Amino acid sequence: MARAWQEPRGFKIDMTVSLLWIPATLAAAAAQTGRNATQRQLTKTIGTVGATQVRFLYGFPFALLALGLVRLVLGEPVPLPNAGFLAYVLGGATTQILATALMLSAMRERSLSVVTAYTKTEPVQVALFGLIILGDPLTPGMAIAIVIATLGVVLMSLKRGADLASSGLRPVIYGISSGAFFALAAIGFRGAILALPEGSSVMRSTTTLVWGLGTQTAILLAWMGIFDRKALMSSFRAWRPSLGAGFLGALASQFWFIGFALTTAANVRTLALVEVLMAQAVAHRLLSQVTTRRELAGMALILVGVGLLLVSQH
Repeated sequence: MARAWQEPRGFKIDMTVSLLWIPATLAAAAAQTGRNATQRQLTKTIGTVGATQVRFLYGFPFALLALGLVRLVLGEPVPLPNAGFLAYVLGGATTQILATALMLSAMRERSLSVVTAYTKTEPVQVALFGLIILGDPLTPGMAIAIVIATLGVVLMSLKRGADLASSGLRPVIYGISSGAFFALAAIGFRGAILALPEGSSVMRSTTTLVWGLGTQTAILLAWMGIFDRKALMSSFRAWRPSLGAGFLGALASQFWFIGFALTTAANVRTLALVEVLMAQAVAHRLLSQVTTRRELAGMALILVGVGLLLVSQH
């Protein structure tokens, strides 16, 4: 499929600037690690659904604040949405919600480690969807790097005795479908950023963040108001800790979107696999968990894959 977007007027990126996607992605992965830890604590008090939606509900005000600050600092007008932008935002917002729901459904069927192994096929699917939908380039070097890093995550995710083949068909479908919808969400948000006709990468990514979180907040408030009012009211009562999760979620998304503005979603989501290493480090530090040889081998594959990906950018 041909590209569905055109380069914004006056928006040129040289190699030095374009490589800023690397620190942006690393910052996003770090913020998301913190958000996940905060949401994990909230799950104990307000339930899984309530803890999931706080990233949107309490992240939206921070996104609005970020847009105001970007407007003030850069002195740029906020880009006006067009039909293509709105379509991509809606697609990214809804597929991210569906991906989360499928992931939670898979976790009810099987262990976290097995489900993670399936959902972390996302970078491979991002690369394919990016090529088909946006026409994003996929070189042989990038493809090899993505596959190696993804295999590293799968290896780390599988604990001793875990058997993918015996996990049953339903969690397999849920897990891989979750990865596919997460991939489509990344493509949707990148497409939205690139569909805006003007503005710097920071302005366009922040504008997309506001529209994305606003759409997701509206959808989830309506759904929970009808089907799960108890969880909704619990999330309102737990507003203090939820603010932390919302802030970290919005911060992570801000950097994800900046990365999407500067390079392909496949590059961003593959480098984002370092989040697994960060989570492992937190677990080792705070929970005194022992790192197994299987996990060390998985870490090595992730590092090799990420290294090959970065080398392929030159």
